Amino acid sequence: MRSDKEMMDLILSVAEKDERIRAVYMNGSRTNPTLKEDLFQDYDIVYVVTETNSFLEDEEWVDVFGERLMMQEPDKNDQGKDGEFADFYGYLMLFTDGNRIDLHIETIPHMQEHYGDDKLTVPLMDKDDCLSEIPDATDEDYHVQKPTEEEYLARCNNFWWCQQNVAKSLWRNEMPYAQFMLECVIRRDLDQMVSWWIGTQTDFQVSTGKVGNYFKKLLPEKFWAMYEATYADGDLEHIWDALFVAGDLFRTLAGQVADEFSFTYQWDEDENMTFYLRQVRKLSSSADRIF
Repeated sequence: MRSDKEMMDLILSVAEKDERIRAVYMNGSRTNPTLKEDLFQDYDIVYVVTETNSFLEDEEWVDVFGERLMMQEPDKNDQGKDGEFADFYGYLMLFTDGNRIDLHIETIPHMQEHYGDDKLTVPLMDKDDCLSEIPDATDEDYHVQKPTEEEYLARCNNFWWCQQNVAKSLWRNEMPYAQFMLECVIRRDLDQMVSWWIGTQTDFQVSTGKVGNYFKKLLPEKFWAMYEATYADGDLEHIWDALFVAGDLFRTLAGQVADEFSFTYQWDEDENMTFYLRQVRKLSSSADRIF
């Protein structure tokens, strides 16, 4: 596996030799001072170029970065080969040595409009002094934000309301929809509440990562154990178990968040839906009424 120095030397040497490339900057995890480096960190690189067309016409120009296992061109995937790529284009490349470069090319006008929007940005090369001065890289834009009472109440309401969709799917023996509701809908609300609770413990000065990547290191062990238990396999009873654990964790954290901000936790929604879930769980498959 090529070292960090080898990769950075390559990235910069390609830019140095190519007159079309006028500046280089990096963003992403490698610019985040709060993260520990590891072997899976991507090189999120932007080449500021005079134009994109000549790069797009030469499909082999990215071969200079090494032998690839696979590449994705998300802009082409989204827009088709005849899309509008005059200002910006991306190449996501995974190499046979395990390194990955997420490389974007953008024109100077596009850079001037967007440079520094992401506060995790570090300039690497500037041939023409076209990159403006920006503050040192910080992940502050990714910190958990304090909830308004309206946001808090909406999350609580949606978390409990959507559980009846899981319940009816489990009674119908429709595991895919039950899992979808649990993982794609209810978990969003649970994760947001977990993040708000972590915010209250850290003065809202941390990021919890993409989809809770840092929950394990930020939650007390007992809460992390509960969070782990909210993931179920395809067994219907295990999904029921996970759903009830999710409720237990949610009400615990939501109650503490409410206390922190003097919000009112809607105990009636919690209690009524929990009662409903228990009733549906014990129904026989031949039941002709819920209550």
